[in-house]
Amino acid sequence: MPDPSAPILIFDSGVGGLTVLAEVRKMLPRARVIYVADRAALPYGDKSEAEIAARVCGLLGRLAERYHPRLICIACNTASTIALGMVRDVLEVPVVGTVPAIKPAAEMTQSGVIGLLGTAATIRQAYVDRLEAEFAAGKLLLRHAAPELVGAAEMKLRGGSPDPAIFARAAQGLRSQPRGDEIDTVVLACTHFPLLLPELSAAFGPKVRFIDGAQGIARRVAYLTQGQPWNGPAAGQDQDFAIVTGDATDNPALLRAFQPFGIGRILPL
Repeated sequence: MPDPSAPILIFDSGVGGLTVLAEVRKMLPRARVIYVADRAALPYGDKSEAEIAARVCGLLGRLAERYHPRLICIACNTASTIALGMVRDVLEVPVVGTVPAIKPAAEMTQSGVIGLLGTAATIRQAYVDRLEAEFAAGKLLLRHAAPELVGAAEMKLRGGSPDPAIFARAAQGLRSQPRGDEIDTVVLACTHFPLLLPELSAAFGPKVRFIDGAQGIARRVAYLTQGQPWNGPAAGQDQDFAIVTGDATDNPALLRAFQPFGIGRILPL
């Protein structure tokens, strides 16, 4: 059994992993959490596979050695589709990844046409091809890279107002493809994107449903830690902390965004 104070480490390139943290809090309210935002390398989606793999493996190795987590959650689709296997190979700790929710989307769709919004790095991965072949056979999966949404989510969570044209472009990127007008289900294949659900819903219209993997990830985390003791903060207490890489000048605004998720401090790496 792990030490009762051993944390869960939730890792993302920025604030997107907070959507996963929120679901983990619901299932494991007594869990101690360290949230890691690698903002020095944000966004991951415009980097090569080699760059992402090296960075994620290196950072998680250092963090695991320093904080001895009971479990690591890579709350980033791009990092997971590229580096999950490598991280599992090198770390002696359970690692939960994030993958596009293609399977439940295929079960939800009525039209048989599914949209997928992600980063450029995510949508081109063979891992996504395999998910499509396994779970969406007989469906049409249309993919669109929407990197602007990452910056929009970061801005929104810090109190800014993203340009509505960003969401219109994301919708048009899927709608303009053959049979794009038949899309009734959209997979949000980046943990940042659920933070923009109201804006995306307005851009796509009322006939489109959205799905992401946050609940499924939290269920997996809860399953892998079931029966383990916890002595983390009580619900509503801001005793957990975040680690943020990069320039710290924006950290006061970032901390305000983190606080509703139970994060009370920001520390450097």
